[in-house]
Amino acid sequence: MTFDIDMIKKVYERYPERIAAARQIVGKPLTLSEKILYTHLWEGNATQAYERGNSYVDFAPDRVAMQDATAQMALLQFMQAGKAKVAVPSTAHADHLIQAKVGADKDLQEGINKNSEVFNFLSSVCDKYGIGFWKPGAGIIHQVVLENYAFPGGMMIGTDSHTVNAGGLGMVAIGVGGADAVDVMAGMAWELKMPKLIGVKLTGKMNGWTSAKDVILKVAGILTVKGGTGCIVEYFGEGAESLSATGKGTICNMGAEIGATTSTFGYDDSMRRYLSATGRQDVVDAADKIAEHLTGDAEVYANPEQYFDQLIEINLSELTPHLNGPFTPDLATPVAEFRAKAEANGWPLEVEWALIGSCTNSSYEDLSRAASIVEDAVSKGVKPKAILGINPGSEQVKFTAERDGFLDSFRKFENARIFTNACGPCIGQWDREGAEKGEKNSIIHSFNRNFAKRADGNPNTHAFVASPEMVAAVAISGRLDFNPITDTLTNEAGEQVKLNEPKGFELPSKGFAVDDNGYQAPSEDGSKVVVNVSPTSDRLQLLEEFPAWDGKNITGARVLIKAFGKCTTDHISMAGPWLKYRGHLDNISNNMLIGAVNAYNMETNKVKSELTGEYGEVPAVQRAYKAAGIPTIVVGDQNYGEGSSREHAAMEPRHLGVKAVLVKSFARIHETNLKKQGMLGITFANEADYDKILEDDVVNFLDLDQFAPGKQLTLEFIHTDGTKDIIMANHTYNDQQIDWFKAGSALNLIKQQEK
Repeated sequence: MTFDIDMIKKVYERYPERIAAARQIVGKPLTLSEKILYTHLWEGNATQAYERGNSYVDFAPDRVAMQDATAQMALLQFMQAGKAKVAVPSTAHADHLIQAKVGADKDLQEGINKNSEVFNFLSSVCDKYGIGFWKPGAGIIHQVVLENYAFPGGMMIGTDSHTVNAGGLGMVAIGVGGADAVDVMAGMAWELKMPKLIGVKLTGKMNGWTSAKDVILKVAGILTVKGGTGCIVEYFGEGAESLSATGKGTICNMGAEIGATTSTFGYDDSMRRYLSATGRQDVVDAADKIAEHLTGDAEVYANPEQYFDQLIEINLSELTPHLNGPFTPDLATPVAEFRAKAEANGWPLEVEWALIGSCTNSSYEDLSRAASIVEDAVSKGVKPKAILGINPGSEQVKFTAERDGFLDSFRKFENARIFTNACGPCIGQWDREGAEKGEKNSIIHSFNRNFAKRADGNPNTHAFVASPEMVAAVAISGRLDFNPITDTLTNEAGEQVKLNEPKGFELPSKGFAVDDNGYQAPSEDGSKVVVNVSPTSDRLQLLEEFPAWDGKNITGARVLIKAFGKCTTDHISMAGPWLKYRGHLDNISNNMLIGAVNAYNMETNKVKSELTGEYGEVPAVQRAYKAAGIPTIVVGDQNYGEGSSREHAAMEPRHLGVKAVLVKSFARIHETNLKKQGMLGITFANEADYDKILEDDVVNFLDLDQFAPGKQLTLEFIHTDGTKDIIMANHTYNDQQIDWFKAGSALNLIKQQEK
C-alpha cells in the first residue's frame, strides 16, 4: 500500500504552476533543490526571490517523522499546543531504545520489557493525535521512511539529523528539533534560512570494491564536518544516475556529518525501480507526469558553476574504498594509504568487532554485498578473526534477506551476531563486553558517526567508518590495514587466497516480503484515547512552561564552562544509557555537558563553582547556581552542537537556568534548537575573544534590552583583578525569533497566539 497517496498527488498537482512562478521570479533555470523549496513556500506561489544564506523563509513541509528517543520530547510539547490532531501526515518509530547484546529475539524482548512505559506512551499519544506508530522491531526510522513514505520532490522534516536519508528518493528532508516538528504538526509555518547550494557532479561508474558509501566518505574529507553548514548538497551527473536509490540514501544520510542542511538527487530510473519494488507504483505513475520538475533544469547541470555556490567533481571510475576516522567522520583515508597513516598515528590495527547496519547502510543491497564477501571467504576456507554484528534496517529487509539466504550466509561465521532491526551500537545502544575496562582498541562499522565513546562508551575505542563490504573484509582479516584489492589471506590449509570483489542485488528478484511490518495505524477519532503520565515516573515528565524574558539585561552572570575543542550534541547530552531519560527533562539534565572538555583544567565534568570555590560536576554546579538565582553562560568553540538533532542539548541548559551560549560558531540544528527554547545563542564577533574569558569572570550584558535583528550585543567580562574586557557578539535572530526569546520559547508563543 502507499501511505498518503492523495497528499502526494496534491503536491504534484501544484508543481507546474509553482515552478513557473518561481522561474519567473528567479529569472533563471532552477536546481532541483530550488524547485522543491519554491514549491513548498508557506505563501504559495513565489512572489520574491530569496537570497541564499541570508533570507529566512517560511515553508510548508509535507510530513513529519520522529524516532522514539526524540519523539518523547516532541510529543510532550505537542500535547501542550492544544491541537486535537496533527495537521500533516506524521509518524513515530521505536528504534533507538533497543540495546544490542545477545541477539535479535532476546534483545528485542529485553528492550520492550525495559521501555514498556515509554513505548506505551508513544503508542497512545500517536493513537490520540492521528500519528502512525512503528512498533519496536519494525526497523530504523530512515530505512522505514525510505520504504514507505519518501517520494520525489517532497519536503519532510524529522526529529533526527539523519532524516536527510530520504534524499535518496529525491526529497528535501531536513533534520530538526522537536519544537520545529511541533510547529508543523500544529499546522504552522516552518522557518528555515534559505540554504546555499553545493553541487556534486558524479561522473563515471563505480567498480570493484567501491560503493556509494565511499562517495560520501570522500566528500566528507573534502568538506569537513562543517563545510556543508547552511547548504543543500545536490548530486547530479551520469554517475549519480548509475547509483541505486538506497545507495543514494547512504550518501544523503551521511551528509549530516558535513553539517549539510540536507542532500538530494534528481528523480531517475533507480528511484522508479525502488518505488515500484516497495509497492508504490502509483507514486511512480504520478511522478512520471511531472518528471521534468523533479530534477534540476538541463542548463543547470550543463553549466553547474553558474548555479551552485560551490562545485565538487568526483569520478566514480577512479574512486577507491575509504576508511574514515577515528573520532571524527571527516578524517578520510583511501584504503591503500591506511596502513602508513595508522602506523604514523599509533592507531590499533587489530579489530575485535566489525558492525554492519545503522540507518546509513542496512538495505537489502548492503546486506547482499556484504554477504557475498562472507560466502566467498567460507568457500575458500578462511575463518573470520573479528566478531561480525548485523543490524538489518527494517523487518521487511530482514524478512526478505532471511528468505533469500543472506542472513544464513552471515551465520556461517560462528561468531556472527544478528541484532534487532534497530539503531543499536550506532547510537550507543550496545552492551559491549569489556568496554568498561577502557582499553585502547579499534572497531570498524558502516555507521555514520564515530565520535569518542559513541558506540560503546569507551573513550579509547577508535571507530572507523567504511562500507558494509569493507567492514566484512576487515572482519575476516581482523586488521584495519587489510586491503582486499591487493592483499591475500591465509586459509585453514595454509594457502594464500584473495577475496573476490563484492556482488550484490539492488533489489530482491522475488520482490520484498514481510509477515508483519510492525505498523500501528492511529484511531480515526482519538478524542477518547487517554494518555497517562505518572507523576512519579522517572522516564516521563509532563513539561512546564519556561519563564518569559523579563526585558532586562542579564547581569552578574558566571561562566559555567568554557568548552574546549569539539563539543558535539553527544558531549552536551550523551546518548547510550541516558536515552532512557529522553522523556524526563529533569532527569536527563543530569547529563548536561558532562562530556565537554573544560578549557580551564582540560578535564570533563569538572567545573569550578564560584559559590564554594570548589570543583564539581557540571549539572550539580549549575543546579546550585539556579537555586541561588545566579545566571550563567556557556562558552564554546567552533561548530558547537555538531551532530545529532537532539533538542535535549538545548532544553537541558534552558531547564537548569543557563541564560546564553556564546561560541565561535554553531551547527545549524543546535542554533535553531536554542532559539526555539528561548535561549540566547550568540557568536564571537572576534573569535580571538574566546581566549579573554577567564574562569572567575563576572559577565554583564550591556544592551540586551535593545535586542534587535542585525544589531550586535555587547558583553562585559569583569576579571578578579578589577580589569575588564568588552566583547562584541553577533547573532542571527530575526523578529519572530526574538519574539520566541521574549515569550520564553516558541511553544509559549504558539500558546499565547492560540488564546
